[in-house]
Amino acid sequence: MPTTATSAASPPPTTNTGRQGTRDRLLDAAESLLLARDIDEVSIRAINAAAGMNPAAVHYHFGSKDALIGALLERRLAPHWHDGLTRLTARRRAGDAPGVAELVDVVLTPLGELTRTETGRLQLRLLARVVLARREVGFASGWFGLRPWIALLRGAVPGLGGAEAARRLLLAFDLILHTLSATGPAEPPGRSAFRSLRTFAVAGLSAPPP
Repeated sequence: MPTTATSAASPPPTTNTGRQGTRDRLLDAAESLLLARDIDEVSIRAINAAAGMNPAAVHYHFGSKDALIGALLERRLAPHWHDGLTRLTARRRAGDAPGVAELVDVVLTPLGELTRTETGRLQLRLLARVVLARREVGFASGWFGLRPWIALLRGAVPGLGGAEAARRLLLAFDLILHTLSATGPAEPPGRSAFRSLRTFAVAGLSAPPP
């Protein structure tokens, strides 16, 4: 993650509670702007102004706009997947490897819940713009990294190598995000499309190793 700014214009040190409150104000302001505009149309200056902060606030608390976006997505979306990923990882470590369909469901079920509301669909579109563009936003949550998913997929498909598992997962995640974010904010995907997406993802991830 980029080093935070330490110029004289930066806000003075605060208590942990005060700092978290400031971060939350910046995240709330960024969310309101990013859900209405494209990422590249939202400037750091606009985020600071919307939060009522000085021009150095985003850099001081996050280091960059992309890092702020990463923190925003994690705050809103990581809780949706935390329990499922933790449960499957614990099973794998206990010798009870989950199947591919279970992995896909842990990803798709929370995303399907997001598509039920306009705000959720907008958050999903923001996630898709970040992931599909391969923006480096400094995700800290395990759900947003490939490592735990690679381990789970290799446990579900005997003989699958790490590199091939990573390629399959990237293709699957890209397909899922592209498909679910392609509809407008007022248009949730239909059930048949959702079922087809699940079937296709399971089949691709389950294929025998090359």
